[in-house]
Amino acid sequence: MRRRLGAALAAATLACTVTAGCGVLPELPDPVPLDIVPTLAPSLSAEDSANLSPDGFDAVQRMAVRIRNVGCTSLSTGSGFAVDEYTLITNKHVVADSDQLQVSTYDGRDIAVGTAATAALADLAVVRTRDPLPSYPELAGGDPVAGDPVTVVGYPEGGALTVTTGTVIGTAHDPLNANLGEVLVTDAPVEPGSSGSAALDQAGRVIGVVYAKTADGQSLLVPLSTLQQMLADDAAFTPVTECG
Repeated sequence: MRRRLGAALAAATLACTVTAGCGVLPELPDPVPLDIVPTLAPSLSAEDSANLSPDGFDAVQRMAVRIRNVGCTSLSTGSGFAVDEYTLITNKHVVADSDQLQVSTYDGRDIAVGTAATAALADLAVVRTRDPLPSYPELAGGDPVAGDPVTVVGYPEGGALTVTTGTVIGTAHDPLNANLGEVLVTDAPVEPGSSGSAALDQAGRVIGVVYAKTADGQSLLVPLSTLQQMLADDAAFTPVTECG
């Protein structure tokens, strides 16, 4: 399995690309292929009305946000998710080179952004909001293992909120961030604009953060354990530099 994963990850690309309208990417190690193999994601549908709130949306839908990066030289979109009432997690390349970040919720409500900071080690960013966020999920008790189900919720192509499902295939060495180490590999479909989406387990708890996909359609996740370690380190994140 690891040999097959290694071949697939050799073609890994960020889930957001400039040509797909997803913003300015951070500098990456060479060589990094730029090919993207689109996969069709199913539309979101509520299957269990018992989990719906009075506004007709479930907790998974309410915690996901669309992030619009009005950049120094471009306009892009990505995804993110709340981890508490005023904190969002997304990818570093979603918020990079930003002049203004615009955050909106599942029901189209705009959320005022306060500050944003990015990690040096992994493709992660933290966004603090001035307005309260409608919902946030629990974090899982640990990283998943091969065969575990995974659900990805985000805004591919900057469009409608979408949920895709798959399984965890295994782990592999991160092909884009040499110092990060092991990342999760899944077959849950993602698209440009899915970067920063939450990956959830069967109970709706966060197990990782989508940041890339491979040429054959597999998705790459920063594991929950890495996210937790970095959130616990005050020196792990640096404030985003505004346009000059």
